[in-house]
Amino acid sequence: MKEGQNRMRQIIHLDMDAFFAAIEQHDNPDYRGKPVIVGGDPRSRGVVSTCSYEARKFGVRSAMPLREAARLCPHGIFVPGRMRRYQEVSEQVMAILREYTPLVEQISIDEAFMDVTGCQALFGPAEAIARNVVDRIRQNLGLSASVGIAPNKFLAKLASDLQKPAGFVVLTPENFQTVLDPLPVKRLWGVGPQTEKELLRMGIETISQLRRLPVDYLCKNLGELGRQLYQLANGIDERPVMPPEEAKSVGHEVTFQEDNSDEEFLASVLLALADRVARRLRQAGLKGRTVTVKIRNADFKTITRSRTLIVPTDFEEEIYQNALELAEEAKWGHGPVRLLGVSISNFTGEEGAQLTLFPETNRSELAELHRAVDRLRDRFGEGIITRGSLIKRDGRRRG
Repeated sequence: MKEGQNRMRQIIHLDMDAFFAAIEQHDNPDYRGKPVIVGGDPRSRGVVSTCSYEARKFGVRSAMPLREAARLCPHGIFVPGRMRRYQEVSEQVMAILREYTPLVEQISIDEAFMDVTGCQALFGPAEAIARNVVDRIRQNLGLSASVGIAPNKFLAKLASDLQKPAGFVVLTPENFQTVLDPLPVKRLWGVGPQTEKELLRMGIETISQLRRLPVDYLCKNLGELGRQLYQLANGIDERPVMPPEEAKSVGHEVTFQEDNSDEEFLASVLLALADRVARRLRQAGLKGRTVTVKIRNADFKTITRSRTLIVPTDFEEEIYQNALELAEEAKWGHGPVRLLGVSISNFTGEEGAQLTLFPETNRSELAELHRAVDRLRDRFGEGIITRGSLIKRDGRRRG
């Protein structure tokens, strides 16, 4: 390790195993040991949220179209997502982590970093803390988690993914390079499909080959990304574990297994994302003014577009309508889409110039409709009510 302070740090990355599907299997014992696919009706145009390891043996993966998942795994158990339940369990997991250190950075609903450098005098070495955390999650929640322990965030996250499920990998200054070197370069953060192609064109297939090249050569061919990849290939990552601040935005995004340019399909995914964002807003008692759409294309270029409304909203109809217009204005990233996301922010910010989609006289009725749908979903699950088609605009059907 080249930074002395990285020798001192002890970072744990915890990643729940097949989180949504594992919760479904835990809550319904009949599903255990069977291929469970979370996402909804396999005849719909939605995508897989996650799936059990039994389903992965058939080639099913997250963000895969549900119809493709049904083709690969015709006997799979397809269930709608229950985000309220998943969030409840996630909060229980994070509460366990925070009993050991205040330095917990949750990076998604099912994974987080812990910096346990300063709490080992109380709870023992990092390995003991990680073992205790995993055991408590299994005993209290009936779920499995994988952990990676390392001197920094990049190595810890990489380690947690090496032996899933129920993995437990410790990387140290003495052994991390041996583990890193034979891995393909795509395992480095920042290496997407296009960057990988460029690296392969340069004759770089493994992390070992990349780190042995002069950093100036990498910067000449890859720009600043070359320097970042060189540092990661040498196990250097100085970013701290950052506990969360007060939420500034609520969003969801999905990464497709294969780049997709079907605008009808993309619009259907956009609506599903808007629906999830709106539901989370209502659960948190929030309304936001600024709608942001995020598009990452096949070249790994990320485009974001935002619009601020006069009236704050928690209506998926308004979120979707504005997100769709923004995506179309951005021409869906000018090519096949790799990642699509929607978020709402500006919960108390200044007013903008966009008109609301619905007149005030109709908003109270629509709000009551949403409350009724939310109550049904809370009681019976997310899939109890689904849309027959996407919102229409200018006479065109979306979905």
